[in-house]
Amino acid sequence: MSNRLTVAQGEFVLSRLPKRPKELLLAWNAADEYLLDTLATCDERSRTMIVNDSFGALAVALSAFRPHALSDSYLSQQATRLNLLENNLPEHSVCLLNSLESLEGVFDRVLIKAPKTLALLEDQLIRLRPHLTPTTQVIVAGMIKALPASVWKLLERLVGPTTTSLAKKKARLIFVSVDAALIVPSNPYPVSYWLENTDYLISNHANVFSHDSLDIGTRFFLQHLPVRQDVCDIIDLGCGNGLVGLIAAERCPKATMYFVDESFMAVASAKDNFQRVFGELRQATFCVSDGLMDVESESADLILCNPPFHQQHTVGDQIAVSLFKQSHRVLRKGGELWVIGNRHLDYHNILNRVFGAHQVVATNAKFIIVKTVKSQGNRI
Repeated sequence: MSNRLTVAQGEFVLSRLPKRPKELLLAWNAADEYLLDTLATCDERSRTMIVNDSFGALAVALSAFRPHALSDSYLSQQATRLNLLENNLPEHSVCLLNSLESLEGVFDRVLIKAPKTLALLEDQLIRLRPHLTPTTQVIVAGMIKALPASVWKLLERLVGPTTTSLAKKKARLIFVSVDAALIVPSNPYPVSYWLENTDYLISNHANVFSHDSLDIGTRFFLQHLPVRQDVCDIIDLGCGNGLVGLIAAERCPKATMYFVDESFMAVASAKDNFQRVFGELRQATFCVSDGLMDVESESADLILCNPPFHQQHTVGDQIAVSLFKQSHRVLRKGGELWVIGNRHLDYHNILNRVFGAHQVVATNAKFIIVKTVKSQGNRI
């Protein structure tokens, strides 16, 4: 499969993250191509904001605009940096911003790839709204299946009237006119709820999975987390709002905690929740990262993981495979990796390849919890 994107702006070599051999997926989709072709004759002097660029396809192709690129994904930002380098473009040609950073000035053009989470789009539109004028060109791009009626309604409620393009390769563009008379509500995020059977107030930013209630998978995982007095270092890998690490800290009172996720909003939520409960009484580190890439080898005794089975709108196990391999490197000998997943995902087969064996901790009709112990060298 060719990794070359050919559009009106030129030809570009683009790769996805995390990298894997014999990659079968592209770093862009038809919505990216449609949007770039539509912008073929745009004025490069316009101040441009790109939102939710999956792997930098838009930022790289539009680097002559010196765009800002807003994302909640560390992997997206890293992929943008790598793809700029691969195409001999300076990194400073794109101003990378994470989802919680303040914006400055007004934008002439805002290009949004529709995210998987409607709450994230709502948060982003409210943050962007003060930086739009009636002359700002706003275009939302996505595959048709990623553009339900709720997206149109949200755009019209927060920005202004919409019109749509014809479908092209199952992709569509939504053109939004900025209505200066609209009264934009205050941002409802982060939202909070009381964690059942505790007196903990849990707050979650917009891009946290199940941001307004405890999801059933996490509930099941919490019921079976180990109680250990001998554990020194615990990692909540793919931490989301940090609930798993929070309860693990309760059950393992001597442990130092590490919270890792590739979402800026997730890590911010985890930090808020942990510090609200423990304050300065417990040591904890919070890291936005590509999994455990930046974590020292053989430095953890216990890793707890509820791996994502999708990346943006793409379903697959590539993230889980990467996290399991990283976990093997980071665990000390005798250290344990605990994983929860939907029963149909067959994570136990991947764990067998990486660690050599696994043990079932608990199951119910929907989920399975397995653990594995690092006892010898990586089998992959």
